[in-house]
Amino acid sequence: MPNSHLSLTQYMFLSPAKVHGTFTVCLSEATAVFGLEIPISQKPPPEGWDSKHVLIHSPLPLKFRSNLLAPGAKMKASGPGCTCGIMLVLLSLLAVLHATTAQKNDISIYSFTVDSKVSSRFAHTVVTSRVVNRAETVQEATFQVELPKRAFITNFSMIIEGVTYPGNIKEKAAAQEQYSAAVARGESAGLVKATGRKTEQFQVSVNVAPAAKVTFELVYEELLKRQLGVYELLLKVQPQQLVKHLQMDIHIFEPQCISFLETESTFMTSELANALTISQNKTKAHIQFKPQKTAGQLDKVLDGNFIVRYDVNRTLSGGSIQIENGYFVHYFAPEGLPTIPKNVIFVIDKSGSMSGRKIQQTREALIKILDDLKPNDQFNLISFSGDVTYWKPLLVPASPENVDQAKRYAANIEAQGGTNINDAMLTAVRLLQSANQKELLSDGSVSLIILLTDGDPTVGETSPARIQKNVQKAIDGQYSLFCLGFGFDVSYVFLEKLALDNGGLARRIYEDSDSALQLQDFYQEVANPLLTAVTFEYPDNAVDKVSQDNFRLLFKGSEIVVVGKLRDQSPDVLSAKVRGQLHMQNITFQTESSVAEQEKEFQSPKYIFHSFMEKLWAYLTIQQLLEQIISASDAEKQALETRALNLSLSYSFVTPLTSMVVTKPEGEQRSEVAEKPVETSHHSFSRFPPVGDTMHRTGGIYADSVLTERRGYRGQGPPGPSRRIPSDPWRNRLRGPPIAPLHPLYHTPGEPDRMLAPSIPGEALQVEDLRARDVAPARAPAIASDPVTGRLWERKASGNSTDLSQRAKATSSPAPMQAPPVILMLPGQSVNRLCVDIKHSQGPMKLLSDPDQGIEVTGQYETEKAQFSWIEVTLKNLQLQVRASPEHVVVTQNRRNSAYKWKETLFSMMPGLSMTMDKTGLLLLSSTDKVTVGLLPWDGPGEGLRLLLRDTDRFSSHVNGTLGQFYQDVLWGPPTEADDSKRTLRVQGRDYSATRLVKLDYQEGSPGTEISCWSVEL
Repeated sequence: MPNSHLSLTQYMFLSPAKVHGTFTVCLSEATAVFGLEIPISQKPPPEGWDSKHVLIHSPLPLKFRSNLLAPGAKMKASGPGCTCGIMLVLLSLLAVLHATTAQKNDISIYSFTVDSKVSSRFAHTVVTSRVVNRAETVQEATFQVELPKRAFITNFSMIIEGVTYPGNIKEKAAAQEQYSAAVARGESAGLVKATGRKTEQFQVSVNVAPAAKVTFELVYEELLKRQLGVYELLLKVQPQQLVKHLQMDIHIFEPQCISFLETESTFMTSELANALTISQNKTKAHIQFKPQKTAGQLDKVLDGNFIVRYDVNRTLSGGSIQIENGYFVHYFAPEGLPTIPKNVIFVIDKSGSMSGRKIQQTREALIKILDDLKPNDQFNLISFSGDVTYWKPLLVPASPENVDQAKRYAANIEAQGGTNINDAMLTAVRLLQSANQKELLSDGSVSLIILLTDGDPTVGETSPARIQKNVQKAIDGQYSLFCLGFGFDVSYVFLEKLALDNGGLARRIYEDSDSALQLQDFYQEVANPLLTAVTFEYPDNAVDKVSQDNFRLLFKGSEIVVVGKLRDQSPDVLSAKVRGQLHMQNITFQTESSVAEQEKEFQSPKYIFHSFMEKLWAYLTIQQLLEQIISASDAEKQALETRALNLSLSYSFVTPLTSMVVTKPEGEQRSEVAEKPVETSHHSFSRFPPVGDTMHRTGGIYADSVLTERRGYRGQGPPGPSRRIPSDPWRNRLRGPPIAPLHPLYHTPGEPDRMLAPSIPGEALQVEDLRARDVAPARAPAIASDPVTGRLWERKASGNSTDLSQRAKATSSPAPMQAPPVILMLPGQSVNRLCVDIKHSQGPMKLLSDPDQGIEVTGQYETEKAQFSWIEVTLKNLQLQVRASPEHVVVTQNRRNSAYKWKETLFSMMPGLSMTMDKTGLLLLSSTDKVTVGLLPWDGPGEGLRLLLRDTDRFSSHVNGTLGQFYQDVLWGPPTEADDSKRTLRVQGRDYSATRLVKLDYQEGSPGTEISCWSVEL
């Protein structure tokens, strides 16, 4: 097409510094407004053009109106600080839009399936995507999958026009030549990137001929790890476009019997609820998600997590031995053991880099952790920067008095100075040694050191290797050390080796709103030691190639796993002994398993994949070898690496020692390399989704993840020995909420009685029932809003109308209309609302409690801000708590915390409870025959947390509390002679003044709708 030229004069001068490659022209046609990016050449303009002209080259013929000042289009440079305005109207609009739309839809995913089989905790997952090129030219198709970090990729293939292009597992050194060549050519050779706290991303692209089809298939495997009493299977669903056929199947088989099962999704909505089916018996479960196009369930692009959590039955025994195809696995997690007393020293980094949010969250977590100490525990606190300070010279019992003193000390920890890790750790060891020498530690107790730091050592001994050597020599195998790395500046490799050298483990604490919860969750994992010095014994003539069989500690909620191979002439029954130490005695468990009976258990091909037990044995053995390599001497490392490498190659696992070479069709980059990302530097691979971004490693090169929004930086602290990067001011930016539709209120004739709220004399009023899901369209509205003035009008039974907004002005202050803290549906047949204003509050309030329902709601109301700072819902029968704050929602069950950000879709199904959240932030807790409790982060006028109650007719007669009292007998007095909008409300012998006012209804989300309600002050 011929180029068109447009000379834009008289408006502005564009200097080279202000041009950033593109500017935007907004095109207006009728009521539609569209944007078109046009490249700007950085080369000098043609001869004859002066600095007041901009030359636009367009591939399409352009026509313009003669008046360039006509409204419709604006030009703006993409760089900050550039303000320019040029008015254009482009008539060749539809051609541009058509071309853009067609290009986006060229590659179509017509099928996307996820199939996961979990056999005795070992998960085998296959992700398959089928695409077709609907364009008339060659297009690039991209296959992208997120998988758990603990998983090993075992296979990948592409089928293009009937030809299979497989991925081949090779030793990393053998694949390095292909990798280096690709990098030298400027091509991205890494296919796997870390993208989240728990996930890595696999991505590959290939060119597809017109009308050609491609099938991508990725297979990965993992052993589900038991933490805080549950196994968790995490699946990502993100086809990135509408899919004609989408299906997910999860089959679980557990010979020990499934004790409970729950699902959680961040892409499910109520419209998709019937697309999810769960069937379960004692040993098997099938979860299927299959949306139907006929139900309109495939009209939305799905992107999010699907999580399955479950546990199995267990007893106070030697565990469960399961056998398949000549291999065995032994699971050991006995129930009913008493907790061993512990001696714990918390070593807290208070250097300058910990200032601000990090030290605040550390104090918050430490205070809650101290509350969880048991009376027979002993503890102490050490804080360090350049110097080391201990709270007490000796360990002290966790009495209420000592815990309260320690909480006050923790609350006053301030961050400043350098980082002296060496002296802090040696001080902690000396405190334990001193207590042991003075016989202050109880017999059989467990001693733990928990270190929290956010950076490298900068004061005193700064060599990581020498610190590791000093600490290991001082501990000498007597105590267990757990290291927590806070944020992105800490050397995780240093902390991991420090912990593994001393019988513990390392964990990264991600900098985000839930950092305090991460600290608490880690403590819960180690808070309840059950056994020490655990060893497994099997007959020598029965087993071979047994994995690690001795362990320093077993904690409540975890599980020890041992795997091995049966010998050819092994006995018909495999027996085992498990020995360990309780608080004051030794204990031995015995168990046995019939080989023939166990082999029969694993015969169902629907639930079992071939030789899964052998793959499980290889997987766990490799994981343990990789862990041993970290703390091994140089002489031992080579043998461990060789063994782990051989197993990885034999069983086709992509591990840190191997690479997968992906071959492509001729004419393209011939091969790409997939490697297992390793957390080895100061950089963290993930953050709390979806705020901020991640860093990932691909073949030793760090780059920004393609899935994230913008770079987030380390926390900023006072000047110190080490330089910190300031935090990104955009990291916590807020998006405006969607506008909720207005719901009209309807009039229904009726007479009030002693249990019902009286309407204004001469009328009867009914508002929308909270329980109603749909609005009846047949009735005329009793209250309507004028579309021009916005006034609220009420239609009386006589047919006359009253301007309620004018009445409100006459009876209330001229302040802007606010949403009340609480709106309640009154009991009985009336659907009038009660608006509750809280004017006096001291400390936490018991808002409502119903012992028959097992529901309790408490909250902290700040009268100065006129809002709740937190609301907590306790479901006693489920041992579950939901605590809402303006920042996020935290769900706690069985010592396990889950944090959710407001306005992120959530759909969780667990035994006895459904928990959902929509895009407006409305969180609903509902259960059969129970009152539904809702929580909402209202951001309209009078912003703050709000409480909703639905199905309130299900309250029992024993309901009580500040709000619960209004669901007991309610008596209404007659209207006052001077003002018929005022009544007296008597509740449990106490009188409240009720006034008919216009308020904002927050229950449908911001901006709210005006309603008439009875307002009561408490």
